[in-house]
Amino acid sequence: MPDPVMLSGARAKRLAWPSPLALELTGGSAVIARVQELLRRAAALDTGVLLLARRGSDADGLARDIHGRSARASAPFVKVACGATGVDHALFGNPAGHAPPDLETVSADSRIAAARGGTLFLDEVTELPAAVQARLARLARDGEARVDGELTTLAIRFVASAAPGIDADVREHRFRADLYRRVSASRIELPPLSERLEDVPALAERLLEEFCVAHDTPPRTFTQAALALLGAMTWPGNLAELRETVERAAASTDEEAIQIEHLLPTLQLNRAPAPFEPSGTLREARLRFEHDYIAAVLQHHGWRMTDAAQTLGIQRPNLYRKARQLGIPLTRNSE
Repeated sequence: MPDPVMLSGARAKRLAWPSPLALELTGGSAVIARVQELLRRAAALDTGVLLLARRGSDADGLARDIHGRSARASAPFVKVACGATGVDHALFGNPAGHAPPDLETVSADSRIAAARGGTLFLDEVTELPAAVQARLARLARDGEARVDGELTTLAIRFVASAAPGIDADVREHRFRADLYRRVSASRIELPPLSERLEDVPALAERLLEEFCVAHDTPPRTFTQAALALLGAMTWPGNLAELRETVERAAASTDEEAIQIEHLLPTLQLNRAPAPFEPSGTLREARLRFEHDYIAAVLQHHGWRMTDAAQTLGIQRPNLYRKARQLGIPLTRNSE
């Protein structure tokens, strides 16, 4: 069963992130530049931040980035997985004895107490039980609690992550509106990778760098063709899916340059793959791959032949000929 909490400070953040930016912020697309600016502003404001992140996004890294850029960087960063079993005990502990009802009471070993003066990151905040939401809303409103009976100023900054559907949860009373207001003074929506495919090669290169550091191996690279293939995929699983693909490909070979053939077993192309035939020849396997790869590149470029040919490193007439040979229909905006 996963541990619902994780506690770290500024030193752990530096160790976890070799770059000043969270991994999700890698890239030069206009959409991620906007997110970088929003995070910079949110870090300076020192108010609640709501990160709208889809499945597979690294909201944890973004929350740490906000904390590390803020005036609280030297104070604790405490993460709570809101959907974990025992989240109420993790947050509030088990305070002993009777306490006046004027304030919430927590124990000194609780995550609330640990986050004093720092940042409390509520990961997947809509997973919190209703009773826990009510207690947190009260804590956020009062800014004080009794910690093992002692009146204590908390001075906690709340950062939360949620799926983009949190607004419907608030409207339909599945998530408390008062707690929502406390954690959403700033709202930042992280775009899916499908909306920033131009960033995928840079993300893949950084993931590969982190893999090499983690496994104490010499630096490695991707071939340009391999990066083009990664940039042609849509990545419905977002950064988590890209990370898994990079790590599996890197683990499958000791070669300095990761090539297309190292990536192919880890990828799911958008079209249904041709049935695998163990008796097929190497030439037949290569033709199947060429079909899927060229179709993916064409789809990525909106079936614009000039752009696709440039990515593939071939002349446009050769791309037309290859598409006809492989039976790829050119039905969309082909030039």
